[in-house]
Amino acid sequence: MAHFPAQYSTLSAIALKNYIGVAYGLQLISCRFLLRGVSDTYIIEAIDAKYVLKIYREQHRPHDEIQGEIELLNLLKNGGTGVAYPITAVDGSQLQQFDAPEGVRYGILFSYAEGSPVMDLNDDQLKTIGRQMANVHNITSVVRLSYPRREYSIETTLINPIKSIEPAFKDLPDEYAYLQDLAVKVAQKLSLLDTANFSYGYCQYDFLPKNFHFDDAGNLTFFDFDFAGKGFLVNDLMSFFVHFFMHVYTGKLKDEEAQRMFAVFVSAYRETRAVSDDELNSIPYLGVGFWIFYLGFQHEHFDDWSNPFFGPKFIKDRVGLIKVWVDKYCGF
Repeated sequence: MAHFPAQYSTLSAIALKNYIGVAYGLQLISCRFLLRGVSDTYIIEAIDAKYVLKIYREQHRPHDEIQGEIELLNLLKNGGTGVAYPITAVDGSQLQQFDAPEGVRYGILFSYAEGSPVMDLNDDQLKTIGRQMANVHNITSVVRLSYPRREYSIETTLINPIKSIEPAFKDLPDEYAYLQDLAVKVAQKLSLLDTANFSYGYCQYDFLPKNFHFDDAGNLTFFDFDFAGKGFLVNDLMSFFVHFFMHVYTGKLKDEEAQRMFAVFVSAYRETRAVSDDELNSIPYLGVGFWIFYLGFQHEHFDDWSNPFFGPKFIKDRVGLIKVWVDKYCGF
């Protein structure tokens, strides 16, 4: 009897343990499924090390875009930055192919980022993040990848997502009209800035504390470059600023302390790499694009990823949060 077609399968952790052990010449102790997110993540333990295995979805990124992530991370590792990097298999490959029920899926075995995420950052940690992000940008501002990655622009973060999310706002016409009007205002504001002189390259576009670890010695490792793509590098400073906004929004920080902490980070960044005041002033408007881009992503990937939380209440709450961001920083 033929197998019924599948849309999204979960690959067996037991089978992956056997496969990875042979492919990478590792004596493995365990492989356990960690979470289903943008990709499926497994924690793999060997006798002398830990690794992270990520299994990608074709709907999120095709083969060539995954190769682009590998290429970028190899460049960052070879450039001396602290990143979780692809491990090379016995046959010299860094991308594995799996014949899943829904079709071919690809996987990467990554080095493990030692330590843990820190949500309440001290000044020394803020300085480390600033310097290390600048080191990353010193590389990503000059490299040109052989493989394609997504591009972050007014079209991809504002115009296109606004169009794609319209069906999700069927019962929320006022919220949708607000976002439509907001996208026009932000696009107009960005058109008035001297963006031709902004630093451009490959940005990670999700530089939140959940995507980097500090170990006990204070060493920092960045990981999760799923959304890395071409755009203004200040997008990474913007996405880090989102962390402080959320701490203020949830009552964990006062506005003044959040601004002071972000200034500590920016000052450390500037020790290694320049960022202009105009670029910093664009953060509120690029941030609107950040929120709308991810709202679009959640809608477009509803079937395979976001359906546990993506519904009218989430959408209404998210638009409410965007309004707080706009009122606080944009001045519209």
